[in-house]
Amino acid sequence: MNFLTRGVALAVAAGVATGITATAQDQPTVFRSAVDIVSLTAVVRDRHHRVVTSLTEKDLQVVDAGELQPILGFRTQLSAPASVALLVDGSGSMRVGSAHDAARLISEAVLNSLDEARDDAALMTFDRRLVMVHGFTHDFGVLRGGLNRIEAFGTTSLYDAVAGTAGIVAGRSENRRAVVVLTDGADTNSVYSPEQVSRIASTIDVPVYVFALGDVQRDDHGNPAGPLRELARETGGDVIVANTPPLVAAGIKRLVEELRHQYLISFRAKNFDGLRRVQVRAMRKDLTVRSRAWYFAGQS
Repeated sequence: MNFLTRGVALAVAAGVATGITATAQDQPTVFRSAVDIVSLTAVVRDRHHRVVTSLTEKDLQVVDAGELQPILGFRTQLSAPASVALLVDGSGSMRVGSAHDAARLISEAVLNSLDEARDDAALMTFDRRLVMVHGFTHDFGVLRGGLNRIEAFGTTSLYDAVAGTAGIVAGRSENRRAVVVLTDGADTNSVYSPEQVSRIASTIDVPVYVFALGDVQRDDHGNPAGPLRELARETGGDVIVANTPPLVAAGIKRLVEELRHQYLISFRAKNFDGLRRVQVRAMRKDLTVRSRAWYFAGQS
């Protein structure tokens, strides 16, 4: 069994693979049929980093394994509900400095930015295993109480925890969804690599947003770099540097903007040959598109 097959099995059966106790409504549905219509979400920003909401299907292109494909469906829903899974690092490294407290405060701020009337959220934590503190609910007060019960100890299986959480969020198919990870970025015990996890989350179309609480690796241009950023970007999410209050506030605003202002695009897969690379491109050079980088064609 290759890593993708094992990874999708992990994501679909997250409760079994990671030791989670979850209700039936948290488990994603498994379909056993050939998939030839692929849907994906995309966020578009201009050169000033503003979200662009006025595009049509003529403004975007879908490139499937290097070939342009006609867009069959195209829409945007500005008022769609959101499902957000908060994944809080509970490993021992989070005791260093103020990372543990920062994770709690940022999680509370994310909840405050959502609308309890239409959005829901779940709370999970991890060290060497993934634990569901509370499943998806509209009662954010319960989740705030759960944040106070998370302790920091043990080794870190960060990448495995992201894969398992993505599988649970995949079941919220009627909503816009995301995994929000709060971590110092250390991983000491995962079975899966960042590359493997990015493909697992990407193929089930769950964007991963990482609030980086520790020192952030940067490229020559000062942008976040490293395996966590690559993981997040390939799912359609990103790494948000969370070292100062202004950066945290800007990151939360950006997260909510992107949950509310997504394009939903569908196209027909040309061939059925397993894991495939996909890209959404803007016709205008001043626009930047983020969407998932992979999908799985065939039996899913």
